[in-house]
Amino acid sequence: MPATANTAARPAHQNLTSSAATSFDHWKHLVAESFVPLAAQTADVEGFRGQMRSRVLDRMSIVEVTATSHAVHRTPALIARAHERYFKLNLQLEGTGLLVQDNREAVLRPGDLAIYDTNRPYTLTFEEQARMMVVMFPCDALSLPADYVGQLAAVRMAGSTGLSGIVGQFIRQLSENLDVLSGPSGSRLAANALDLVSTMLHAEMDIAPDRMKPQALLAVSIREYIDANLSDPLLSPATIAAAHFISTRHLHNVFHESGTTVASWIRSQRLEGARRDLRDPLHAGKSVGAVAARWGFLDAAHFSRTFRDAFGVPPSDWRRGG
Repeated sequence: MPATANTAARPAHQNLTSSAATSFDHWKHLVAESFVPLAAQTADVEGFRGQMRSRVLDRMSIVEVTATSHAVHRTPALIARAHERYFKLNLQLEGTGLLVQDNREAVLRPGDLAIYDTNRPYTLTFEEQARMMVVMFPCDALSLPADYVGQLAAVRMAGSTGLSGIVGQFIRQLSENLDVLSGPSGSRLAANALDLVSTMLHAEMDIAPDRMKPQALLAVSIREYIDANLSDPLLSPATIAAAHFISTRHLHNVFHESGTTVASWIRSQRLEGARRDLRDPLHAGKSVGAVAARWGFLDAAHFSRTFRDAFGVPPSDWRRGG
């Protein structure tokens, strides 16, 4: 299963997995295990064929899907049972797919990209055999507010030109090298992939003050400020609010609209950074306390407790591969 969208997730370290469906019911199980529960249907239950290859890199899962004609639906009933919210980015490799969400339709041909939200109903239909790469990640993995990203749901991004072409090629290369993506290098590539996706989405919407709601623009600015100052142990709601000339109450409201809090966002970003560094050979000579301090945790005991609560193991065990 992919890591969840909060810091209570278990460590996201997983070997390459490959599974072929033995029946359409088995396919439904594979889909739920790799992504989120979906209602699936096909006109050819007996003749259906499908397989998946997947790898989890930190908080991001990359899954190559090859299947004959079928459709999947994310229904309101399934969404109501969900505890986490994810975005999924689809790169069509072979065949044609139809993505429908928020009254928008995107016909995806080889090379095309589209993003969609697991927290809102959607349908994906493949009338013939198709192959695609699906990248799934928590909604808070991007600097953009979730509702802003939602404006791009089911919008076709052509893979032939521009930033979407660059991102598509990068994801295609990841898919062709799933067997070697692991450890610190895999973590860095996952972070790079999400940075590229954020950049592409910025470009697709042509972000500017007159094209973006002021509150969403402020949310982006605040998150970028936090990311740039995570090493500062004095980073706090008060200092963040002051830097943006708003009240702390206004700051808390900005994060409340995204379903999180200022403190939890800072903590999750710091923990993710420390977790990556603890497995990174470049920081092998630093003590756990030094790595923690680099991310704004000055109390080693507090860091150890927080890390264990978030990832299920002490930081020293995580560093050793436990």
